[in-house]
Amino acid sequence: MAKFLIVYSTTDGQTRKICHRLQQVVEQQGHQVAMVPVEDADRIDLASFDKIIIGASIRYGKHSPLITRFIEKNRPILESKPNAFFSVNVVARKPEKSIPEQNPYLQKFLRRISWKPRELAVFAGKIDYPSYTPLDRFMIRLIMWMTKGPTDPKTVIEFTDWEKVEQFGRRMGKV
Repeated sequence: MAKFLIVYSTTDGQTRKICHRLQQVVEQQGHQVAMVPVEDADRIDLASFDKIIIGASIRYGKHSPLITRFIEKNRPILESKPNAFFSVNVVARKPEKSIPEQNPYLQKFLRRISWKPRELAVFAGKIDYPSYTPLDRFMIRLIMWMTKGPTDPKTVIEFTDWEKVEQFGRRMGKV
């Protein structure tokens, strides 16, 4: 049995939901899992965990600066343990951008940080126009229009492939 830590950054809650599913899958394999938002991660003793998974959402093409700071601050300990990083973004709804090697946001992020995660994943996120602020709704609709995505302001679509999330969780449980 291993002790896992899942550190995450979420904007609208979909990354947290994905982390919960990962937690369930990993715990079903007999492991212990602690799930912590990046805002609280500095209070955690990373050395007390066997494996670390970091997940982060995209908003306006970027991962949270808090995730970047957490990774850079803790790079030596991250590199000393089995680890993984996953990105949650709506562009991953497109099959050709749903794998780490072809997801532009993940690749751009990996070029910006010095840490090289051992395992990578990309999961499609969710569009929930009714829950967005007027500015976010406008901006996201514009981005979706440019990328041929849904633009109806009443749209709520969860693009997340839950089987893919569960496969990643099973893979991490065996690492």
